[in-house]
Amino acid sequence: MDNGDNQHIRENYQGGDWQHAGGKLIELGAGSLSDAELLSILISSGIKGRSAEKIAEDLLAKFGSYKGLSNQPLRKFLKIKGLGDVKILRIAAALEIAKRCVDIVINDLKEDKELRMEVFGEE
Repeated sequence: MDNGDNQHIRENYQGGDWQHAGGKLIELGAGSLSDAELLSILISSGIKGRSAEKIAEDLLAKFGSYKGLSNQPLRKFLKIKGLGDVKILRIAAALEIAKRCVDIVINDLKEDKELRMEVFGEE
């Protein structure tokens, strides 16, 4: 998402110390966030003694990457302390959106010879 699209959000944001990765995203853009910080935004809130970012770090440590997360049955996420049904559904939905985006790009590459040349320098 282009930071210019977030003008309304930035106008209503006070700035300063980031208590959550969302503040960092607003100020610096999504590209500046680590995988755990992005995932913590989906998780939203932690539990007593465990921040959303810590829960995200645990998920990534357990499954290795977003790809590792996407290959898991949802019930495995329940083993992570701090994740319940709603948080797991948010993560599953985000992973499915990402998968669909990748599928679109792959299909575009398959169908468009000029795009393949531009991206890969080959036919």
